[in-house]
Amino acid sequence: MHTHLTEVLSRLDASRATLRGAIDAIPPALQQQRPGSNRWSAAEVLEHLTLVESIFGGRIMKALEAARSGLSPEAQPRAPLPDAVEQRMGDRVNRRQAPEPAQPTGRVDIAAGWTTLERNHASLRAALAGCDGLALSQVTLDHPFFGTMNVYQWVELMAAHEGRHTEQIREIAAALT
Repeated sequence: MHTHLTEVLSRLDASRATLRGAIDAIPPALQQQRPGSNRWSAAEVLEHLTLVESIFGGRIMKALEAARSGLSPEAQPRAPLPDAVEQRMGDRVNRRQAPEPAQPTGRVDIAAGWTTLERNHASLRAALAGCDGLALSQVTLDHPFFGTMNVYQWVELMAAHEGRHTEQIREIAAALT
């Protein structure tokens, strides 16, 4: 596998493992409990992640399919996720409102959410593996807030997004115990 792809997928895998640990630290009986009236439960956070990553992954896979036949081998150094995006994703002080398509319904439990998240990741990984070695740094997509980013940056954004919500789940656990 190309080094660039290995790096971003490793980050995604690490964020997934940390997310799993944060969820597993909450007793199952409390995973669907909200710590406050205007806060999400751990299950709702996980559902939100499944919704966002389905949207992001779908957009990435569509862009890869459209660009695949015209891509040359990867020759560019990998531009990491911009610092401003990393800082924004790590900011847990300033709360944000998720857009309507990313709002959890509250009807998904941890097991179902985790299964969906794993399925979404497997689909994305398969699409990326099908383009291994190609110039994915040249495949770009626009984000409504962060602007234009390449595929590697989008995968890192997914990892950073998971990291942001892993911290939220830790906050939920602290509030519930």
